[in-house]
Amino acid sequence: MFDFIINIISATNFPKWLSSEIFNIGPLSIKWYGVSYIIAIYSGYYYSISVIQNPHFWINNKTSIDKDKIPNKVILQDLMFYSLLGIIIGGRVGYIALYDTSTIWTSPLDIFKVWQGGMSFHGGFIGVCLAVYYSKLKNKCNLWRLSDLIAIGAPLGLFAVRILGNFLNQELYGRVTDMPWAMIFSTDPNLLPRHPSQLYEAFLEGLVIFIFLRYMMFKFKALMIPGLCTGFFIFLYGCFRFSVEFFREPDNINQFGILTRGMTYSIPMIIIGALIIFKVTSRQS
Repeated sequence: MFDFIINIISATNFPKWLSSEIFNIGPLSIKWYGVSYIIAIYSGYYYSISVIQNPHFWINNKTSIDKDKIPNKVILQDLMFYSLLGIIIGGRVGYIALYDTSTIWTSPLDIFKVWQGGMSFHGGFIGVCLAVYYSKLKNKCNLWRLSDLIAIGAPLGLFAVRILGNFLNQELYGRVTDMPWAMIFSTDPNLLPRHPSQLYEAFLEGLVIFIFLRYMMFKFKALMIPGLCTGFFIFLYGCFRFSVEFFREPDNINQFGILTRGMTYSIPMIIIGALIIFKVTSRQS
């Protein structure tokens, strides 16, 4: 108990020089939370553009992919717009439906206040899936190639949102801990030292998945197998999100016994990702 108290005293307070606002002029306030989504979508877009323009990713020994089978810049611009809508609408609707259903009845107008936080990755993921499918129908493209180009850029977006959105907004913080790197967030009503779980997620969902997919693209020509990058992204995100839930303060009451809602919603992603990997690799054998 004494050691725990010492750690509370020595825990790092959330830096006062960090703010969730970029600037404000009177009633006008520009927040990092909203800007993080713009950075997320554009970073993924420009990264995908660099990938489709690099022939190295589309050649395997003597086999190459015809250019007309690779989504072009115009198609990716179209997909970027619909993906942004899918992230915002799906993320907000998903959060309300999965974590905060009482808002529908108590304060329905709060559903539209996305700047206050409260976005669900799982809802945004479904929104992006719908965007990819619509773009596939509209542009008559291969569904898996479109989803792969979204998947390889998504970790960059996740990194931006976890840092600029969740961390600077001091939301989605972790459980109480006595670890030396614990942080005290001013938004925590109890002001207890907690895991900076937003940073854990930024590292795992952002950097680790990005590096892994990049390695797969270079070493094993993963983009030559439509759907492989998609499968790995879904699988790894599900695994990492499930793992971080052990350190993250539950969004709401536990569900299905010891499983938090975040864990519960991640299990289907792990299964679906594994099935996609098995299916697309089986086609190549």
